[in-house]
Amino acid sequence: MQPKAKLFSGTGSRYLAEKIAQQFGQPLGKISIQRFSDGEIQPTFLESIRGDYVFLIQSTFSPSDNILELLLMIDAARRASADKIIAVLPYYGYARQDRKDKPRVAIGSKLVANLLTAAGADRVITMDLHAPQIQGYFDIPVDHLDSSAIFIPYIEKLNL
Repeated sequence: MQPKAKLFSGTGSRYLAEKIAQQFGQPLGKISIQRFSDGEIQPTFLESIRGDYVFLIQSTFSPSDNILELLLMIDAARRASADKIIAVLPYYGYARQDRKDKPRVAIGSKLVANLLTAAGADRVITMDLHAPQIQGYFDIPVDHLDSSAIFIPYIEKLNL
């Protein structure tokens, strides 16, 4: 049986995810993201994703809640037996923390890469990373999209 591609949105990128799903020609998958009174987040897939390719669309701006929500979505998808889990990050939080430029600092972009991989992502799609070498922090494939391929021709067409 051929795996199906299913798209799901986190709360941080709902509008974009709806536009992607529209272009893909199918509705977003059903997911519930519950927030408990103490702030904990619990995503639940409301449909079977067993054996499917699951695309999780979630920006990580305003990073901590959105990153954790994405990590929990990845873990839930892995536990629901998704075949492949692709994290789609229109914005990769902590990308500017890509090197040790002074003593006693974290390399946040490497930590985020490790977290996404440890949670169970099989691939990451992101765009406009602070530095392209961030792709090397991952032990899984990364598709780094460059928005200039879209915006420069558009701006040139405006004849400003």
